[in-house]
Amino acid sequence: MVGSRVQLTKAGREYKACCPFHTEKTASFWVSPEKQFYHCFGCGAHGTALRFLMDYDHMAFPEAVEELAGRLGMPVPHEGGGGPKPQDASLYELMTRVAEFYASTLLRSERATRYLTQRGLTAEIMQRFGIGYAPDAWNTVLRRFGSGEHDRQALTETGLVIERERGQIRDGDRHYDRFRDRIMFPIRDSRGRVIAFGGRVIDRGEPKYLNSPETALFHKGRELYGLYETRLARSSLKRLLVVEGYMDVVRLHQAGIAYAVATLGTATTPEHLKRIFRLVREVVFAFDGDRAGRGAAWRALQHALPEAREGREIRFLFLPEGHDPDTLVGAEGREAFEKRIDSALPLSEYLVRELSTQCDIIHADGRAHFAESARPLVNKVPEGVYRELLIGRVAEVVGLAPERLRALWEGGLPTRPTAQPPLRPRTAHSAGRGSLVRQAVVRLVQFPATAGSVTDTERSGLDGSTEPGADLLRALLDDLRGRPLKTAGQVLERWAARPGGEHLGRLLDREEVLEDEGAAAVELRAALVKLADLVLERRVDALIAKQAATGLNSDEIQEFQRLMNRKAMR
Repeated sequence: MVGSRVQLTKAGREYKACCPFHTEKTASFWVSPEKQFYHCFGCGAHGTALRFLMDYDHMAFPEAVEELAGRLGMPVPHEGGGGPKPQDASLYELMTRVAEFYASTLLRSERATRYLTQRGLTAEIMQRFGIGYAPDAWNTVLRRFGSGEHDRQALTETGLVIERERGQIRDGDRHYDRFRDRIMFPIRDSRGRVIAFGGRVIDRGEPKYLNSPETALFHKGRELYGLYETRLARSSLKRLLVVEGYMDVVRLHQAGIAYAVATLGTATTPEHLKRIFRLVREVVFAFDGDRAGRGAAWRALQHALPEAREGREIRFLFLPEGHDPDTLVGAEGREAFEKRIDSALPLSEYLVRELSTQCDIIHADGRAHFAESARPLVNKVPEGVYRELLIGRVAEVVGLAPERLRALWEGGLPTRPTAQPPLRPRTAHSAGRGSLVRQAVVRLVQFPATAGSVTDTERSGLDGSTEPGADLLRALLDDLRGRPLKTAGQVLERWAARPGGEHLGRLLDREEVLEDEGAAAVELRAALVKLADLVLERRVDALIAKQAATGLNSDEIQEFQRLMNRKAMR
């Protein structure tokens, strides 16, 4: 296994080489097949095959175990029965063959090759990342790889083809290629296996980028594009640069910034961050300087807070207006771009800067507002030195001693002036977090399994709701109760073409990050109960108003009595 990564020379019963973990001219790195052990007499690096994979390929322990097991053809048991299934092996093979087909098609397409060359990519970098081209046809992949029903099922399971609903079938096959006339970026897992694709249009078209759906092999919230290539390119990995696009990653690697990775059409997730911090102690997020980039950065900060602690660096880089990493590194080169990375804002300073734009910290009221806004964010940070330092930074802005600010926060006392709020009509709002409908929808999308916790009584309470978005909430809840899903990505995929589906992704972008499924289920059911209470209250108000105006008939009197009994029981 070591020999596949380091050029070894036989020396008796052992092998030697120049150490891959430090620079040397004389070989002092020894590998003993008999003892299944390696040791460097220069830097002291030593260990088994597992340790070598973890240090050389920057793999986490579970990934290293899977890599070794895969080489031996052995299954790896997963806690809770998760992980790859035996039939997944054929799916991995299929994805590899399709990736090779796309790569070969690129070489035969002058138009696609010209586009990539004009974007500044070299033949070497295209080959390194396995970039290809999906032909401009409805069924090229289907015809080439889907000769039998079993093959077509495999293509469907990997998201390479789409199956029409029966009512949509008129002429021809019920399947068609998902990717057509697009530059194709293979997405690889930690072992280098192709698990998904990202496709970019060459000319104008929508969507600009099209990703594989969630499948048995691919979970968007876990994978990082370019991470496998980063591991291959750098034997010493100290930090990762997280960008937003495939082309950004490829251009940065080509420029020599071979530690760039990208999320896959989603915001940075807690799973991404946990994976990053298993590999490195420093992460820099790079975002465009426009409104969308600032919004993405703020969401990344909220996800990053639970992972912020001493010994880790989390920083934010905002690029000049009109530039993304792809164009900027092309314009100014590696050295200038890395100077920008070195001067990126630490998380604490970005948090202070962003909150300061939302209130006038020159005045006491503004500073009090600043402190209240900072409190839930600071509370996401684990106890420790970093959290204490962050409290100190917030206290500095507010003008209080850190101990006083902490005491106010921990005691639940408000840090801004309070006043008697004006009386308002009943609305479906709660705690300043948006409407109850929005809260319920967000929890359903982020944790689809929470739909299963909703009782029939709680569901029926929605039937009379006329709140904005109630129709979408009812449809989403009924759908997830009848056909359960596990991830937000699967929900967005299913609802992409349905009425209201276009709002779900944007809705998530504006809402706070939720971390716990159990808490989300409790909050979902609480929101549904409150919505039902609101329906009841409004009907009671309507009956009271009618009684005062014209009187109630016998049926309405009975209804009023039933409603009042329900109120008394709540």
